[in-house]
Amino acid sequence: MICMNELKKPANNATPIGIMGLGIMGSAIANQLTTLGWQVAGFDPDPIQQKIAADMGVSIKSHPKDVVCNAEIILSSLPNQQALNDSIDVILDTKTHHLKVLADLSTLELEGKLSSRDRLLGAGISFLDSPISGTGAQATTGDLSIYSSGCEEAYQYCLPLFRDFTSSVCYLGECGNGTKMKFVANLLVAIHNVASAEAMLLGERCGLDPQDICDAIPMGAGSSRIFELRAPLMASQKFEPPTMRLDLWQKDMALISEFVATSGAVAPLFTATSPFYEAAIKNQLGAQDTAAIYSVLAQTIEQAPD
Repeated sequence: MICMNELKKPANNATPIGIMGLGIMGSAIANQLTTLGWQVAGFDPDPIQQKIAADMGVSIKSHPKDVVCNAEIILSSLPNQQALNDSIDVILDTKTHHLKVLADLSTLELEGKLSSRDRLLGAGISFLDSPISGTGAQATTGDLSIYSSGCEEAYQYCLPLFRDFTSSVCYLGECGNGTKMKFVANLLVAIHNVASAEAMLLGERCGLDPQDICDAIPMGAGSSRIFELRAPLMASQKFEPPTMRLDLWQKDMALISEFVATSGAVAPLFTATSPFYEAAIKNQLGAQDTAAIYSVLAQTIEQAPD
C-alpha cells in the first residue's frame, strides 16, 4: 500500500481539519470534533447547513479551495461520486497547501474510491477509503463505526481523529476493503430494517403495546442494533427529521445490488427487501427516515385480501 507522505506523529487536536459536506453526518461529526477542541474548517453548498455548522464552531469557507488551503486532513462526507470527484479536482487545482490525507467517509462505488486514490497519488496526498456505519442520530453522540482501508501509515496518522467522532474503528488493509465491508454491513441493515418493521406490525396486530415491543425485544436474542434504533420511530410513526433519508438509502441499495451481482454471490433476503424500498420512493416517502418502511408494510397488510 502506497503512502505519499511520511507521517510519523499522529494527528492531534491542534492539527487543522477540513470537512467537505456538512449534511446530517458531516455536521454531526464536525460538532463532535469542535466540542473536543479540534480546529475544523468546512464547506457545503447549502446555506442552511452552513449556518448549522457555523453555530457548532466550524469555520465555514465560501469555496472548497479555502478548506484545502487550511487543512492537513480532510474528511469528505458526500452524496455521490461526482461530488467526490469535484472535491479532488479542487485539491489538485490548489497549488499551495499542506494537505496530507483525504479520508472519504462516504458510501460510494468501489471503482470510484480506487480512482480517487490513484488521482491523489501523483499529488503526494494519501487517500483513505473509510466509510462510516451508523445513522445521523448515532453520529450526534459519536456512536459510529469506521471501516478504514488504504495506507496504514496514513490510517495511524488519522486514528486519534477517527476515535474522537466514533465508538469503534476497524482497519481493513488495502484501499477498497472499507467499501466492501460497508456493502456487507448495509446489506444487513436493509434486511434488519424490514425485519424490524415486520416484527413491529406483527406485535401490534396481535394486541401488544408498541412501546412494550421496543422495550422487550432488546432484552432477548431476537434483537438487532437496527431494531433498537428504528423500532421506537416505528412505534411513534414519526419519521421526520430523518436519521437516514429513504431517497439517499436507495443509492446504497443500488450499490449493494451491483456489488452482489459482480461478486458472484447470492443475496435472496436482500433481494426480497428491494420492492419495499422501491414502494417507499414511489409513495413519495423519500425525505422520510428509512424506518418509514413500516408504513409501506402496514399499507401492504391493509390492501391484502381477507
